[in-house]
Amino acid sequence: MPPVATFGPLLALLASAAFFASQSDRFFTGQNLSLILQQVMVVGVMAIGQTLIILTAGIDLSCGMVMALGSMVMTRSAVDVGMNPYLAITCGLLACIAFGFLNGALITYVRLPPFIVTLGTLNIAFAITQIYSESQTVSGLPPALLFFGTTFRIGQTAVTYGTMLMLAMYFATWFLLRETSPGRHIYAIGNSPEAARLMAIPARRLLISVYTIAGLIYGIAALLLVARTGVGDPQAGQTDNLDSITAVVLGGTSLFGGRGMVLGTMIGALIVGVFRNGLTLMGIPSVYQILITGILVILAVTTDQLSRRGQ
Repeated sequence: MPPVATFGPLLALLASAAFFASQSDRFFTGQNLSLILQQVMVVGVMAIGQTLIILTAGIDLSCGMVMALGSMVMTRSAVDVGMNPYLAITCGLLACIAFGFLNGALITYVRLPPFIVTLGTLNIAFAITQIYSESQTVSGLPPALLFFGTTFRIGQTAVTYGTMLMLAMYFATWFLLRETSPGRHIYAIGNSPEAARLMAIPARRLLISVYTIAGLIYGIAALLLVARTGVGDPQAGQTDNLDSITAVVLGGTSLFGGRGMVLGTMIGALIVGVFRNGLTLMGIPSVYQILITGILVILAVTTDQLSRRGQ
């Protein structure tokens, strides 16, 4: 992986943190840093699944709405149906897994482009979410669904269990991609499908597994979303697909597949979180936060293109 792609996101994160620390005394407080992690928790987890897919030279536009559907299945099952909370969580996870499997099957066996497939399932998931929820927010959730939103203390700083789960998932995925054969095969498929075929890598089975695992990860993100907000919101997730792609791109993963690090995605998510938090502390309107995020994405993709041409 090129040095720029490896160290560029980390340098950008450190530089942005240093800048905002110089603009606000509140930025480097433990409470504010914990808040940044909480704010990126949901998108950060979703971006893990997005990273796995983009490494195979695919993309998933449906992730935000699949997550929203999973959250509504969990909350309505637990509150309206009276299902055991842990069984309700399982049902939500299974709903997300089913969409991930559907995406993978259509892409590998019907040979449809990932962009088209996931654009279609985005709309399907959105429609099912609205129909199933009757566009009503679900409140009064049982404690089991809210666990990852609760906190414990490290010194004087309150940290959520969801934040710790996000960090654990990143390091587990990093280990999977770096130290296991399936992880190396994911890179091989994204880097050169023909070379992967000559190496006898079971590309179809692996691609379906990647999209299915991504669906499971979106289900975990749904649980974190419910824990953080305390409700089941049918309007959630409508821009989180773009936010997850932004985190992956800013983290140095190539949109053309085969190159990238999942820890870079975590840094990319933190870059977005630091910018939004720092600009808020400076009193800058949210529309400028979106503008700057768009500029950062273009710069990251431009860097990737120049790096590929250099190679």
